[in-house]
Amino acid sequence: MTRTPEPSSAATRKPGSPPAPGAAVEAVDAAVPWRRLLPLSAQHVLAMIAAPVSTVFLVAGTLKMPPAATASLLSAVLLLCGAGALLQSLGVWRIGGRLPFVMLPGGAATALFLQIAQEHGPATASGAVLLAAALLLAVLPLYARVVRLFPPLVMGVTVLLIGIAMIRVAARLVTGPDGTGEPRAVLLAALTVAATVAAYVFLRGVWRQTSVLIGMATGTVVAVTTGLGTFVPAVGSGFALPAFLPFGTPRFDLLAALPLLVFSLTTLAEITGQTVLNSETVGRAPAPERDVPRVACADAVVSLAGGLFGTSLMVTSAENIGIGRLTGVRSRFVTAGAGALLVALGLATPVSRALAGIPEAVVGGSALVVYAVIAVMGVEMLRRADLSGTGTGSLTAALALTVGLLPLLTPDLYAGFPGWARTILGSGVVAGTLTAVLLTLLLDRLAPGNREPGPPDPHARK
Repeated sequence: MTRTPEPSSAATRKPGSPPAPGAAVEAVDAAVPWRRLLPLSAQHVLAMIAAPVSTVFLVAGTLKMPPAATASLLSAVLLLCGAGALLQSLGVWRIGGRLPFVMLPGGAATALFLQIAQEHGPATASGAVLLAAALLLAVLPLYARVVRLFPPLVMGVTVLLIGIAMIRVAARLVTGPDGTGEPRAVLLAALTVAATVAAYVFLRGVWRQTSVLIGMATGTVVAVTTGLGTFVPAVGSGFALPAFLPFGTPRFDLLAALPLLVFSLTTLAEITGQTVLNSETVGRAPAPERDVPRVACADAVVSLAGGLFGTSLMVTSAENIGIGRLTGVRSRFVTAGAGALLVALGLATPVSRALAGIPEAVVGGSALVVYAVIAVMGVEMLRRADLSGTGTGSLTAALALTVGLLPLLTPDLYAGFPGWARTILGSGVVAGTLTAVLLTLLLDRLAPGNREPGPPDPHARK
């Protein structure tokens, strides 16, 4: 375990700014020797690599992308994850929080990206990513006001609906579009889930965090050795850049993009919590009014690049904070090293092309685990809200979930409505989130004594 330097003049300087000559360096800004930097950075990569890999294969499987296109998309995602980690860790001007963050393709954002791609085409989905990233940049000056629209109740409803919707999408990877899967595909998916669960239960530390990746590897081996599936890597070798505009010129449709536009605003609440948590972990005094816009700005900038390379919104992740706590190493240069490793992996096409051969049923089984976890995260967020019978929170959550689940349970419910209404009401995530926001605002006015506390005002005096 490394010792945190004793506070001195570093405690009085502005966090994130270069230390004065002769001043003690904060733990988050401390340099790490090269001989330790590589293994520590590799540990962070192992802890987060399952998310981009499983996300890419969920997208590729849902959109029926050929192996070469899948490999290119994986290269793009790994490059963007690396660039995002570098940007958040090192910071450029007012972009990036200069905290030990990594960046991932958002699971919930990917779910919405796929929903738009299936209903309006992948070019429209790419356009939606660009619009959502631009919106996030535009609202940052209004951060303190916007974040109050998304208290834990609203965030919980949103994430729970996303998880439920994506479980359905992941199941189609196993069963096929008609919903009647072959027994061997279902069995292969079940074995993948079982391997993932076993890895999570019996492994510890960083290996436990890669349980999804271990499950995918086990499922692929089982598929090849038993004949339940095939492993056919894409053709190619050496190093190459990912394809630019893989789905063609982005198409901009505000109504179709509405799910991602709403979601991009909700991310401000999550970014606030992650930034405060990370600051406290590394021993820096939390300053969300300064750091959150910088973290969100980096998310938006990398997401703009992602829209041009076929990915969904890229989001900063706090899941690697646990590694910092475990090792006692708080330096942001460790996650910057992880970013450099991810960039190298993204350029190494043999890696991405080999991974592109994973059987679809294996991807579906892993995706079921990933999106079930997202649904549970929504439940955890709802637990932080006031759902007691004396307040209005339980009624708001119940009605919002009803409105959000109706399009999933009865897909033709709004078939006779105008197109714009079908786009809004037919998306369970959008309809449920908007219902939760509107009811929260309305019932707060009618019953101010039952108001649920939102995220803390970053500008409030302590």
